[in-house]
Amino acid sequence: MTRIRVGDPGVCGVAAAVAAIDGKWKTLLLWLLESGPHRPGELRRKVPEISEKVLTQTLREMESDGLVHREVYDVVPPKTVYSLTTSGLELSLALAPLSDWGHRRLDRLAAERAAS
Repeated sequence: MTRIRVGDPGVCGVAAAVAAIDGKWKTLLLWLLESGPHRPGELRRKVPEISEKVLTQTLREMESDGLVHREVYDVVPPKTVYSLTTSGLELSLALAPLSDWGHRRLDRLAAERAAS
């Protein structure tokens, strides 16, 4: 998806929000980070389907969008921790009703299939 330009008068607010979560893993990472800070290895264990490269790339995109804070500790071995920013938490909370709707939709589709 094309990045939304700040200050573009024709931008829809929903399009701007969707641009921030565009991608296969961003909503899942938001959901995981909502429970608290995580190290990259913890995120990889919770999402084994994501490669290390894609995880790093996605977290960096989320960091540049102001959704995620990356804390690097000066220790050996290096320690990095990711957490949600205020903006990231706000987005995660805004997505909660959409998640509820999605679960209701899945339940309805399952019931329709079972009735067929």
